Amino acid sequence: MTRRVFLTPLTLTLTLTFVSLIARVNSHSLLTNAFWSASAGLLIWQVALYLHCRHSSTGRSFQVRIRPQHYLQAAVQLAVFGYWGWHWPPVYDMAWLFVAQLLFAYTFDMLLQWTRRESYVIGFGPFPIIFSTNLFLWFRDDWFYLQFLMIGVGFMGKEFIRWNRHGKLTHIFNPSAFSLGLFSLILIATNTSDLTWGQEIATTLVLAPNIYLFLFLIGLVVMYYFSITLIAASAAAILFALSALYATFTGIPYFLDSEIPAAVFLGLHLLVTDPSTSPKTPIGKGIFGIFYGTGVFVLYALLGALGAPTFYDKLLCVPLLNLSVRRIDSLVDSIQQNRVLSGWNLEWPFSRANSLHIASWAVLFATMTAIGSTDGRHIGDSLPFWQKACSNGQRNACERLLSIETVYCDDNSGWACNELGGHYREALITTANKDLAFAYFSRACEVRFQAGCINLLETDKVERSNPRIIDLRLLLREKKQNLLNMSEQDLYKRACDHGWNFSCT
Repeated sequence: MTRRVFLTPLTLTLTLTFVSLIARVNSHSLLTNAFWSASAGLLIWQVALYLHCRHSSTGRSFQVRIRPQHYLQAAVQLAVFGYWGWHWPPVYDMAWLFVAQLLFAYTFDMLLQWTRRESYVIGFGPFPIIFSTNLFLWFRDDWFYLQFLMIGVGFMGKEFIRWNRHGKLTHIFNPSAFSLGLFSLILIATNTSDLTWGQEIATTLVLAPNIYLFLFLIGLVVMYYFSITLIAASAAAILFALSALYATFTGIPYFLDSEIPAAVFLGLHLLVTDPSTSPKTPIGKGIFGIFYGTGVFVLYALLGALGAPTFYDKLLCVPLLNLSVRRIDSLVDSIQQNRVLSGWNLEWPFSRANSLHIASWAVLFATMTAIGSTDGRHIGDSLPFWQKACSNGQRNACERLLSIETVYCDDNSGWACNELGGHYREALITTANKDLAFAYFSRACEVRFQAGCINLLETDKVERSNPRIIDLRLLLREKKQNLLNMSEQDLYKRACDHGWNFSCT
């Protein structure tokens, strides 16, 4: 019986090895080595465990347990990959690597549980863990062995880090959030975020048209079946409110592309809402969501101040929130037992039926959409807005202007490169840097932006000119696809709407 049982992990491991022979993998030697190393490690573990079981009186077995929260979450996550990948091809290019991670996850989890106990509970559990991890972080091909390591750490956290909650021993952390949070800290501390696709993942969701509406609609599936509406809705509400307050007092948006960035909107639907590691009571869910929204808001500013990539904001606070669940449960118990607080009927807005929570969330989302805080054009997409805010001395506006122009220069906008060169020569909004100024003017000249070529010849002033048509196709894209097929007339009209005065005439 033991021999027959071990055929399952062996088959999965051999399949993982065969996947390494596919062109997507074997065309890259370091990626192939990562697959072979993962397969070899799993195989050694199996042999050692098999030999141990042969000399032991206890065998190993399976239990089948199919949980709706696993396969429904996996289906929703797969829908996100499908829609997102249709508009950003690298997602589909990762398909075989997703398969490999699933094979590795099932085998690793199986061996881990058999090492600690006799039976392995088989179901769809690894699917949402793998999909959730890959919705937020991939390691590049050269470093893909770290992806396997990250998955293994997630399952080990689930297995070893446990506590007693409501009389039941259960894992503390959402497995994917635990490994994402831990590896995020390591990447930030070592300044090695460029080993991952993290920045691209966070910014390319908006390439899919109406991504907020899509995430809202598929999120309703999870909300309906698992009653997590209060977590997502309260997180969205507090983020929306904090962003609005910041914009009111400073005159500039807190986030660049939306009141709630698309990747954060995804996180509050499919990362923080794990039913197993979040509060069970309605009040607790509301508090949990408020903490998540506030945590993301604070971390965005903190990471920016430290010079770290801000896309980690939605990842770092989830493990901390998981640790706070018992405290939140205790707080809710105190509220319910306190005569004064219970007399205020604090439970009333939280204890309504889930259908009413969903309806309230729909109203909030519709309001956000109506005022342009989701899929509509955001004021942060307008470069003239940031130029004016910078000239007015508004806080952080000049830093954001430099950041936005750098992105467009990297996309080969001659106008953006010339502007950056001017900033580093004039030293009005940043420190003077002759080498950087020369480099940016050179890039502008290379893409035939005439002012950039003039600035290479003259060193005592800065020549500027309006963006060309090819520049406008980049500068007006609103973080979506370049406007390659838009007519010149429509481009000028769009530029006028963005505040480019020269295009209005």
